[in-house]
Amino acid sequence: MKTTQPLRALGLLLMLSGCSTQPVHPIPPVAQVDLPRFMGDWYVIANIPSYLERHAWDAVESYRLDADGRVQTTFRYRNGSFDAPVKTLHPVGTVKPGTGNAIWGMQVFWPIKAEYVIVYLDRDYTQTIVGRSARDYAWVMARTPMISEQDYQASLQRLQALGYDISKVRRVPQLPLRK
Repeated sequence: MKTTQPLRALGLLLMLSGCSTQPVHPIPPVAQVDLPRFMGDWYVIANIPSYLERHAWDAVESYRLDADGRVQTTFRYRNGSFDAPVKTLHPVGTVKPGTGNAIWGMQVFWPIKAEYVIVYLDRDYTQTIVGRSARDYAWVMARTPMISEQDYQASLQRLQALGYDISKVRRVPQLPLRK
């Protein structure tokens, strides 16, 4: 009998249990996100991981905008090594009206929608940082599996300026682009 699934589900529910509380200091989003341009693959370069992501390798978040405005998401990763089988989650993002498309509710499991705030986005839509007002989770992502050390350090500085404890940031192992 496998007992890891119920433990994982319990861990995820405990993690998400704080998602509905109102933050004391809302995290500032970027002013505007061009949703169609934001869609596509984003490699997770680093994060302050959720329970499910704490051993993620080769993590990629992919977004697809539906006609109804919802963001269909595919999160795929390997648990603990590049040789591990690919695991996949399919959360659904709902853009909060009046936020310049920068604040979403991300629903991994019904009925809970976790706050998802785009707090940094470069002009070329090649690097982004997603955070939460609770400053408990964060994701540094890029269109490529690797970024320069200078860009990585700049991302850490941005997170720290937003009130994150950057000692909790974990680099996500990524393979170079496959040809």
